[in-house]
Amino acid sequence: MAIPLQPAPHDSHNATLVANVHPPAWVNPEPVGRYNLVVIGAGTAGLVSAAGAAGLGARVALIERHLMGGDCLNVGCVPSKAVIRASRAIHDARSGDVFGVRGGEGLEIDFALAMERMRRLRAGISRHDSARRFRDELGVDVFIGEGRFAGPDCVEVDGRRLSFDRAAVCTGARAAAPPIPGLDEAGYLTNETIFSLTELPPRLAVIGGGPIGCEMAQAFARFGSRVTLVEVGQHILSREDADAAAILQAVFVREGIDLQLGVKISGVETDGDDKVIHLERAGGTFAVRADAILVGVGRAPNVEGLELERAGIRSDRSGVVVNDRLQTSNPRVYAAGDICSPYKFTHTADAQARILIANALFMGRQKASALTIPWCTYTDPEIAHVGLYARDADERGIAVDTLTVPLESVDRAILDGETEGFARVHLRRGSDRILGATIVARHAGEMIGEFSLAITTGLGLSAIGRTIHPYPTQAEAIRKLADARNRSRLTPTVKKILGGWLRWRRR
Repeated sequence: MAIPLQPAPHDSHNATLVANVHPPAWVNPEPVGRYNLVVIGAGTAGLVSAAGAAGLGARVALIERHLMGGDCLNVGCVPSKAVIRASRAIHDARSGDVFGVRGGEGLEIDFALAMERMRRLRAGISRHDSARRFRDELGVDVFIGEGRFAGPDCVEVDGRRLSFDRAAVCTGARAAAPPIPGLDEAGYLTNETIFSLTELPPRLAVIGGGPIGCEMAQAFARFGSRVTLVEVGQHILSREDADAAAILQAVFVREGIDLQLGVKISGVETDGDDKVIHLERAGGTFAVRADAILVGVGRAPNVEGLELERAGIRSDRSGVVVNDRLQTSNPRVYAAGDICSPYKFTHTADAQARILIANALFMGRQKASALTIPWCTYTDPEIAHVGLYARDADERGIAVDTLTVPLESVDRAILDGETEGFARVHLRRGSDRILGATIVARHAGEMIGEFSLAITTGLGLSAIGRTIHPYPTQAEAIRKLADARNRSRLTPTVKKILGGWLRWRRR
């Protein structure tokens, strides 16, 4: 399924969006000479590459066949966080009794209005990614059309040939569904279509307990859908620590989400207006009925139509093959973002684009493997992580000391009524060097940056301990980790020596 070129519904907000990111009357420029950089794909990686290179004086061409802004603007970060925020508002209003706010379950949300708000905000943000801004303000030659390689140093688009010194493949990836019998015939939603809804599905089945599935399952349950989350693994968010996932699972159950974990999906069929998912567990079979199915697993690289072979560019099932400097098998061509990265995040695409500019245009030697990449699942509470997990360290033969501070010991979390969660850090055994960290908290994504900074700059946990954190904040949990390490260093022997010193001082 491709992102619709004219997103539904066809209202004024989506008309503004399309006018910005795929102007219907756009006239492509005539290529002028040889470009320093030709960028194929105007998602995050492509936009940052084009804007950054142009800002440094390069002659840049940017090609987009679909919607500028890519997944992030159109069907990813921007619409999803607007929807999540609306669902959080109704949840807070309904659960405000403990704070003395009356109303409770009698409150309702206008789903259509919440989605209209999302479309309005997305349309406003879209100006930053617009074709006109890149042309008029940034000096980039913007081509709307299908770009394909015509040779090792040439790209074709709209009947024009663009010669380049360097090129960047930034075409990203798209939603893909698992090969479940009957799924295509029954019909399903992905992140590329769910944000076009104007009516709330009374029953929603979500296939996949990863970040997309969990975020949307909780949001739609809070809107009022009866949500069933189907996951083949034994717990949701399988990449995260089991106890972190367990906190979120308990929240999901409390909020009425039906979790079907450790199951096999044998098929999907329709029964009247119902979509029926057939499941197997421990030899038994049962079915889940829904009005809509959201598939939240699987991504496929956008390599079709690029004719990479004409430029000598290797690709595989994961996308374009690059080395650590993001260079493809054609030394003139680089790639960045979801088309080549296992870390399919907007912020990773942005960071890789900056590496691409340095290496492609200025003979840099920057390495993608040197990046410290945090991530966050925007459920409530959020789960954010950076660096190694304990299991990663164990697989690499690295001994670690793990410290955990529960939010129930943090004053601000108690006052906020948000004590479900923790801050955790993994240190190289016997040192304060930070190897990884996980935070489970309502605003964990806002808090993980402190650990990202420490890992990137080589600051140890003791540096965080010496940093004054405002009181009361939930970020104090991070400082408390440093206190916990200091307490662990106070061995009986050390305590005996210090006690002896203080006794001597009293003489």
